[in-house]
Amino acid sequence: MHGLALTSPAEEAEGATLAALLRCCVREVAGPRGLVWPAPPYVLLRVGGELLRARTRGGAALRFEGRPERLEAGAWHPLTTDELVRLAQADLGRGRGHNEEFAGQVAASRTAMAVILRARAAAVPPADPWLASEQALVYGHPFHPSPKARGGRGWLRYAPEAHASFPLRLLGVRADALAQEGDVTALDGLGEAPAGYRLLPAHPWQLDLLRPALGGELVDLGPGPAVMPTSSVRTVYAPDAGVCLKFSLDVRITNCVRKNAWYELAGAVELTRRLTPIFHDISRKHPGTRWLPEPGYRSADLGPRLLEGLGVIVRTGPWLGGSPGVTPILAGALAAGSPAPEALGRDPLAWWTAYVSAVARPVLELYFTHGVILEPHLQNVLVDLDASGLPVAAVFRDLEGAKLVTGRHDLTGLAPQVARAVSYDAERGWARVVYCLLVNHLVEIAATVAGHGADGEDGADGEGEILPELWKAAREILLQQAGELGWPLPLSDLLAGSPLPAKANLSVRWARAADRSAGYVPIANPLA
Repeated sequence: MHGLALTSPAEEAEGATLAALLRCCVREVAGPRGLVWPAPPYVLLRVGGELLRARTRGGAALRFEGRPERLEAGAWHPLTTDELVRLAQADLGRGRGHNEEFAGQVAASRTAMAVILRARAAAVPPADPWLASEQALVYGHPFHPSPKARGGRGWLRYAPEAHASFPLRLLGVRADALAQEGDVTALDGLGEAPAGYRLLPAHPWQLDLLRPALGGELVDLGPGPAVMPTSSVRTVYAPDAGVCLKFSLDVRITNCVRKNAWYELAGAVELTRRLTPIFHDISRKHPGTRWLPEPGYRSADLGPRLLEGLGVIVRTGPWLGGSPGVTPILAGALAAGSPAPEALGRDPLAWWTAYVSAVARPVLELYFTHGVILEPHLQNVLVDLDASGLPVAAVFRDLEGAKLVTGRHDLTGLAPQVARAVSYDAERGWARVVYCLLVNHLVEIAATVAGHGADGEDGADGEGEILPELWKAAREILLQQAGELGWPLPLSDLLAGSPLPAKANLSVRWARAADRSAGYVPIANPLA
């Protein structure tokens, strides 16, 4: 994946960490200063006053071949992550304050990646192809400085990349202390609560963190059924119940502490109610398109910390409602080349055309026709593949990222915090759609498809010939849909070549800010 002759998990983790940080520097450090220059087959950039180069492939995805290098005394020398951290800090510290945690976070992510790689080599992957795809994201976000950052202790036993499986912990909540909305009947099938109590499953990692705050209104009923973590870590799959359960985790994973705020619990149920008829309409216009509703949540009404810390959202499982003969696969796994469908190798352009149609068209229909904003990034989209591996439909999930366009939906009667949590203004929403759909998602998929299409050709040169064909095909699909939608101005501007917004993950981590405050940097639009 990184073009290195790797011999150990530590070396593989170093290569992946270095590549991710270098991508961030291209986008957020050198790029905005005009200090990035194409010099095929290399990209040159200046960071911290030093000249760096990397052999690149994959266009805007910035996939590197071989080890990046720095120029010293007129000769090129291999670059290390620690050196790049030092150089990036020199630039980031100018006018942006100081972050004494940054180097440690990058190093901790690299160490975690090496631990994952060692554990994964000794683990048995799940037989379920969808679950295997959820657990395939070994390297994490390709444009994040610390993509495998994990807070807390004992995280490996809950790591999806290590093919973890563990029992839930079951609690009994006294009936008069129960908090819930919507349909949570799936939870009651996970075990049995004593008289006067209701069953509340808990993530064992979170329960260890909260145990000092637990009171007499809760009883520990012991271990429950086995579950498997999905790509987000805190959302697990309960195969016996056929549902996913989204827990709070009071630990930092990449950018954020992953906690279900009370207004997000209520918002999931509210959005499920509102989006059900809308997705019914979408599935008629774009057959096969699915979503995974979040029909209910349950928690303990024992003060804000436990209400949010023990809150669990029920999400429909990905195998429910799919067409016969299709297999849902996480888009992020497809971008990483795991799995590599047979149909992709046979005809990359046809595969890509089917993929773009399946994923992009419903997202744009939702935004322009219904005023619904999805976050269709690589971890929020599953793709239904037929028996040959050809994409036939998209499956959208995670209502935390779904929003309603302000002014297009009546939010009267909702608590102000819930209304704010489920809505964005149109401009902010469009930026989020474009970033998630194009920059985070289709750019990465295109690089993978081009890699398959270049097999047998001259490496990066072969990819360079195929990528324009892929984006030409994508443009034709979006042009047709723009006509169907009446040529809305934001989509017309996108097709005319307006720059794409790329999320500034490095900057937000340097600022130690919440993920929701992340800004964007403009990058070239491959549709132009």
